[in-house]
Amino acid sequence: MFGKHIELFKLLGFKVRVDLSWTIIAVLIVWSLSVGFFPLQIEGLDTQTYWIMGIVGAAGLFVSIVAHELAHSVVARQYGLHMKGITLFIFGGIAEMPDDPPTPKAEFMMAIAGPISSMIIAALFYGIYAAGTAIGTPGPVNAVVMYVAIINGLLAAFNTVPAFPLDGGRVLRSVLWWVKGNLRWATRVSSNVGTGFGVFLIFLGILSVITGNIIGGIWWFLIGMFLYNAAAMSYRQLVTRRALEGEPVSRFMSADPVTVSPEMTISEVVEDYVYRHHHKMYPVVSDDNTVSGCITIGQIKEVPKAEWDTKRVQDIASACGPDNTVHPRTDAIQALSIMNQTGKSRLMVMEDDALVGILSLKDLMDFLSLRIELDI
Repeated sequence: MFGKHIELFKLLGFKVRVDLSWTIIAVLIVWSLSVGFFPLQIEGLDTQTYWIMGIVGAAGLFVSIVAHELAHSVVARQYGLHMKGITLFIFGGIAEMPDDPPTPKAEFMMAIAGPISSMIIAALFYGIYAAGTAIGTPGPVNAVVMYVAIINGLLAAFNTVPAFPLDGGRVLRSVLWWVKGNLRWATRVSSNVGTGFGVFLIFLGILSVITGNIIGGIWWFLIGMFLYNAAAMSYRQLVTRRALEGEPVSRFMSADPVTVSPEMTISEVVEDYVYRHHHKMYPVVSDDNTVSGCITIGQIKEVPKAEWDTKRVQDIASACGPDNTVHPRTDAIQALSIMNQTGKSRLMVMEDDALVGILSLKDLMDFLSLRIELDI
């Protein structure tokens, strides 16, 4: 779901990060508020004032989203769920939860916490707006306060739509889970609603563009695409976690791994191993079965082709760090997480400093495909 992100600060023990995609949306929000929204609310102000209002309004949106996701995180922690943190991305934010809620009640309480917090903030800022109007607070200040009230109301309303993975969709999933006692079935149903709602927004966006509302139409289209993909991804993640969780790496690893000798030339590795086995990483194993490092396609590419016949594996091999290795008893879902974080498709399975196998992403995906086909 995310690309590169930057950690901003910690709040109540939770890391607050911003995905680089959010910087794009932040600029667009400031621009749209400064040249569109606020000039329509208050006419006759100078350009600098409108831009200041736009920046403050965007900051209000930022704080509102953090508060919304913080409410989810605080309630989740009350139910014993470990939260990785809060990340703001292009269409809002998410409280990162690596595990599924333990019970339907935990899911329900965690889901409704976000919209409730947004409604409270909306009511609070509307009260400030009303008081400011009564005592004569400057118009630009009142306009920004009213914007924060409106945006929190919209944030609460949009998130209550029963389309997974929106908060309303999570409420729907918790109810279905409670009724039938089957989290996978509940996720499949609520995800289907989510993809359907995504298709509706995509259609609405196209219709808006056709009728002349180009900017609004593009936004509806993009949000629809995001929800459509997020709903489908959420179900796949649940299926993956349920299929692999609790399974040791030893069940999937190849116990006869392809290795190379440190004395081999780069040319021999390429001709006899890379072109034959098509792997991107090879363990380097000495004659006494000691693992001395790893060699990757990336390292080979850095060596000029003219030197392939003289350069040896030991000259370019690197140490195998923790992001390259797992233990045979490591949970398969943890190994998959390492692959996702590092971008590596093969991991060395080590026990007592000895290489006992290789775990490949293909082996995990083949097993997962069979589980899904059998609908286990």
